[in-house]
Amino acid sequence: MINVFIDGASRGNPGEAGIGILIKSDKGETVFSAAGYGGKMTNNQAEYHALIAALTKIKKSPSLLLQAGTEDTDSIIIHSDSELVVRQLNGQYKVKEPELKKLFTTVKELIRTIPSKIVIKHIKRELNRDADRLANAGIDSKIPLVL
Repeated sequence: MINVFIDGASRGNPGEAGIGILIKSDKGETVFSAAGYGGKMTNNQAEYHALIAALTKIKKSPSLLLQAGTEDTDSIIIHSDSELVVRQLNGQYKVKEPELKKLFTTVKELIRTIPSKIVIKHIKRELNRDADRLANAGIDSKIPLVL
């Protein structure tokens, strides 16, 4: 099992935004982390962009999953403190805002292309501090994430 922690941050909402991604093995060891600048967007848009970046990294780098120290890559658990994004992706909330609909569709298409089972779980903000730090570092750096 692979654990992926994502976070998006926006200063101003909409405002300067950043994304943070942290991929850990089932033993809790970090195998990948990244921070990136997203430009001007809302916090919810930044959350979706963080998820898209994480899924893109997983899709482009299957060897990354093996670096996690397990051959059981059948399950990828994505942890997010965005209740809105998690509930939208799990079908509990409708996606109404047009820009979020586009991002939602992109996420669903990416998930379909990854052979592992992907579970998206909501976690408390305090359990997502490392991804939050990365998202804020992305804003500070003004450097877009390149995967």
